[in-house]
Amino acid sequence: MSDEIRMVLPEVDWIEDEGLREAVVRTYTRALKEGGWTPEDLTRMPFTLVKDTDISYADHVRAVTRIARAVYDVFKDLFGGRIRLDRDVLLAGALLHDVGKLVEMEKKDDGYQKSAGGKVLRHPFSGVALASQEGLPPEVLHIIAVHSKEGDPYPRTPEGVIVHHADFICFETVRG
Repeated sequence: MSDEIRMVLPEVDWIEDEGLREAVVRTYTRALKEGGWTPEDLTRMPFTLVKDTDISYADHVRAVTRIARAVYDVFKDLFGGRIRLDRDVLLAGALLHDVGKLVEMEKKDDGYQKSAGGKVLRHPFSGVALASQEGLPPEVLHIIAVHSKEGDPYPRTPEGVIVHHADFICFETVRG
């Protein structure tokens, strides 16, 4: 399944640290199995149930990851070391920010809906649980936990701020 995940989310290979990269793939493998999905399903399922959109989960995650990397590159070029960012943590967090949606959603004959678990546990929480089980470091778990509204009352790391805003750039520009 690892190769299929990398084909759908090729940005995984931007992570230089092999252990972190493999933990991201393992987290997706776990989430896909628990949710009853295949890697190909990521290209068909919507990235949100809140808006009617044809933007897939995979395209959304890839966009958030690319925006996050672009911010990293701009900061590196313009600020040098004055703003310290961990590129691999940023990329892993961006790739995994919505991984909990794979257990939050389910497909029914008439479309996609919240799963039984998704009705009581939103994806930032289930995403942290999935990633924690695969050994992701606290810095990545933090990004998953605070990327959405649940993180608003808490301080975010610089990487957490970037993923949060990259996610909302994608979400808020989609008309639904």
